[in-house]
Amino acid sequence: MAAQPVPPAPPAQPSRSSVSAWRPRVPGVVEVFHAHFTGYAYPMHVHDAWTLLIVDDGAVRYDLDRHEHGTPHDTVTLLPPHVAHNGSPATAHGFRKRVLYLDSSRLGEDLIGAAVDGPGLRDPVLRRRVGQLHTALALPGDELEAESRLTLVGERLRAHLRPRGAPKDPRPDPGVARRLRELLDERVPQGLTLDEAAAAVHAHPAHLVRAFSGAYGIAPHQYLMSRRVELARRLLLAGRPAAEVATAAGFYDQAHLTRHFRKLVGVTPGRYRAR
Repeated sequence: MAAQPVPPAPPAQPSRSSVSAWRPRVPGVVEVFHAHFTGYAYPMHVHDAWTLLIVDDGAVRYDLDRHEHGTPHDTVTLLPPHVAHNGSPATAHGFRKRVLYLDSSRLGEDLIGAAVDGPGLRDPVLRRRVGQLHTALALPGDELEAESRLTLVGERLRAHLRPRGAPKDPRPDPGVARRLRELLDERVPQGLTLDEAAAAVHAHPAHLVRAFSGAYGIAPHQYLMSRRVELARRLLLAGRPAAEVATAAGFYDQAHLTRHFRKLVGVTPGRYRAR
């Protein structure tokens, strides 16, 4: 892929920064890193993980393998591990970015060469999915959603890096979808990871998500959350307090219950129970 045109570096500005970083409970994600930098430039450095980057405001210019690149707003940037790169603001206002660092369980090192040749991916669907993944990763208790979204992001990244092996539209697989639904029904409060589900039904995680969504018109994480809200409604009507219901129904905490309960029922658990 041809390198994107890169504007000249802006005049030096006073360095300002704000960052947040955490490690979610999602296999394969080493770190989530959100930052706003003005006047700060990264020197040449390397990571031992894949760097999946989107820029929400401004732009970044960087060198990778002695070639200059940029990050237009609609671009997803994928920087491979063990390859030196730097980074600096491409505008006087700096840049605001969201980054995922992924280990080799998500993207193999056999893809490094293709990523070096084309680190900038102009793909609106991929850009939207990466943004949705960041949203899910920021919400404790929504790990199954994050893992499902990460699986589809990884599949699309591999399709870019291996164009001839791009996935075709999957055929319906009602047997796999049914087995996953039965498994989710058995584990409503405790839940399960996508890898656990894939091992139990002997299917690739990406195929599992697509088969379930195609069969039932809802993603596995949405189905599980719907069942948890159903359970919470029954417990609330039985007179149990919301904090106790949150734990019994499998939510991370009472705030997690309230967020999903309001989304699916239209009122908070407290108002629902009072009426």
